[in-house]
Amino acid sequence: MELKKRNEMDPKYQWDYTHMFESKEAWEKAFQEAQGLISKVQGVAGTLGESAESLKKGLDTVYQAFEKTELVYLYAYLHKSGDNGDPEYQDMAARATKLLVQLETATSFLDPEILAIPEDKLNEYLEYEGLKTYRHKIHNIARGRAHTLDAEKERILAMLGDAAQTPSDSFEMLESVDMTFPKIVDENGNEVELTHGNFTVYRESKDRRVRQEAFEKYFGEFKRYINTFAAMYSGSVKFDSFYSDVRNFNDPCEAALFGSNVPVSVYEQLIEAVHSGLKTMRRYLELRKKVLGLEEMDMYDLYTPIVDEVDYKVPYEDAKVLVKEALKPLGEGYQKLLDKAYTENWIDVYENKGKTTGAFSCGVYGVHPYVLLNYTDTLDDAFTLAHELGHAMHSYLSSQAQDYVNHDYRILVAEVASTVNEVLLTKYLLSKETDKKRRAYILNHFLEGFRLTVFRQTLFAEFEKKAHDMYKSGVSLTAKSLSKVYRELNELYYEGAKVNDLIDVEWARIPHFYRAFYVYQYATGFCSAVAIADKILETGDPSDYLKFLSLGGSDYPLEELKVAGIDLTKPEPVANALKVFDESLSELEAILLGE
Repeated sequence: MELKKRNEMDPKYQWDYTHMFESKEAWEKAFQEAQGLISKVQGVAGTLGESAESLKKGLDTVYQAFEKTELVYLYAYLHKSGDNGDPEYQDMAARATKLLVQLETATSFLDPEILAIPEDKLNEYLEYEGLKTYRHKIHNIARGRAHTLDAEKERILAMLGDAAQTPSDSFEMLESVDMTFPKIVDENGNEVELTHGNFTVYRESKDRRVRQEAFEKYFGEFKRYINTFAAMYSGSVKFDSFYSDVRNFNDPCEAALFGSNVPVSVYEQLIEAVHSGLKTMRRYLELRKKVLGLEEMDMYDLYTPIVDEVDYKVPYEDAKVLVKEALKPLGEGYQKLLDKAYTENWIDVYENKGKTTGAFSCGVYGVHPYVLLNYTDTLDDAFTLAHELGHAMHSYLSSQAQDYVNHDYRILVAEVASTVNEVLLTKYLLSKETDKKRRAYILNHFLEGFRLTVFRQTLFAEFEKKAHDMYKSGVSLTAKSLSKVYRELNELYYEGAKVNDLIDVEWARIPHFYRAFYVYQYATGFCSAVAIADKILETGDPSDYLKFLSLGGSDYPLEELKVAGIDLTKPEPVANALKVFDESLSELEAILLGE
C-alpha cells in the first residue's frame, strides 16, 4: 500500500505547529528578529570583564539570541521532519541551520573572554545576585581554565575542527553511500539485495540458513574494506589523543568525560561491574541455545527471537491508555501532563511519505516537546511511545522549572527518563499478564533491551578504551590489532557462543566510535533507570525522581542523579540492575524450560 502524503493525513494525529508560530509569516518575522540579535551579540564582545553588571548584560544578550534562534530553527526542523521531501521545508531548514551556525560563530568569544577574567575577580562577580542564573554555567566554563589555551592557540584548534571530522565523514560516506552488499535468498526462496536496513531484519530470521547467509555476506563486505575502516578509525583515535594532549588531559577518556564532570573511575567501574555479571549473560546464552535447539550457538544466532510471536496488537488509542496506566506510580501531575501530550498534539503518530523514520522527542523551550513516532500497532511501538514520552516529560518539567540557560540536560541523564518509563511499562504488563506465552514475550523484550543496552554498549565502551590505550602506548591501530581486541572482548562477553572470524570486524560498522567515549552513557542510564523504577514501585513515592526531572542542566549529571537516589560513583546501581536481569532471566527460564 502506497504511503499517504503529509497533507492527506488526519490532523488529529499530527503536530500542531501553531503552538510555536501562528503562521509561516510569523516565523519569517521571528527569523528576521533573530538575525538582528546576532549583531547585538557581536556588540557585547570585549565587555564581559568590565563588571559583574556587564557580564550579566552580555550573557542576557547571548542567551536571548539563542532562545529566539533555537525556536526559529526547531520550527523549520520539525516541519522538515514531517516531510523531508518538501522543497519549502528543505529551504526553511537550510536557512535556519545557517542562522544557528552564524550565532554560534558570533558567540565564540564567550568562553575565552570569561576565562580571561582573573579568577579572584570572577569569584567576586559571582557574588552578584543578578548572575545567580548563570553561576553553574560560569563555574563550568571556569572549570576548564587549566585546559584552555591562549587565544591564538584556541583559534588554531578551532581551525582544525573541520579536518578532525574527516575520519567520521569518510566513515559515513563509505558505510552509507559507497558500500553495497550482495544478494541473499530469503525465507521464501526469493533473491533480495542485502542493505543496512534489512540486515537487522534478516539476522532475526527464524530460518538459520537465512540469518547465517545475511551475517556472512554483510560482514564479508566489511572485511573487504577492513583496512580502510582501520585507517579511518585510527585517524579518529589520533585526533582524540592530540586534543587530549594539547589540552593537558591525562588521556582521551578523561578529556571526553570532562564536559559532564564525570571521573574516569565511573567509566572503569561500569566495565568492572558488568564483568561481574557475565555469568548471568552465559546463562542467557545457554537458554537461547536450548530453546533454539542448537548444538553450538554462533554469533548469528544472537538476535533471532527465542519466544514465538504472540498476537499482541496494540493500536495507538489503546497504547495511550496502557502507557498512562503503567505510569500511574509517577503521580497525578505526571498523569495530567500525559493528557496534555495526548490532547494538545504533542505527538505526530503515523508514517507518511517523506516523514523522518524512527522516533524522537524534541524539547521546545517555552512551548512544549514534540514527539515523532511511526506507529504500527505493535507492542514495541507502545514501548516506543512510553520511551519518547519519558524524554518529553523530562524536557517539559526542566523547561518549566529552569531558565533557558539551564533547561537543557546532558546525555548522561537523558536516557534515564525514557528508560524509567519502559521499565514501569514492563512491570505493569507483567503484573497484569497471566498467559505464560505473553509473559515470556514481555520478559524476553526486557532481557534483550538489557543485553543490547548494558552488555553490548559496555563491550563497545571497553573496546574504545583499549583502542585509545593501545595508541597511547605506541601500538599501531591496524585492521589486525583492532580485530584481535574486538574478538577477545566478544569471547569474554559471549562465552558459550562460537566467536567466528567475521564478528572480529563488527567494530568497523559502529558509528558511535567516531564520538569517543559516548556509548557508556546508554549503559549507565539504563542501570540508573532500573534502580529508580524499582525504588518508586517499592516506596510509592516519585517525588525525588520528579525533582530530578526538573533539574535540566542546572547541575552536573552525577549530582542530579544523586537527587533521584543514584550514585554512579559507587558500583551499586549497576550491580542492582544486574540482579534484576538475573531475576527476570530466572522467570523466563522457568517458563520456557518448564523448570
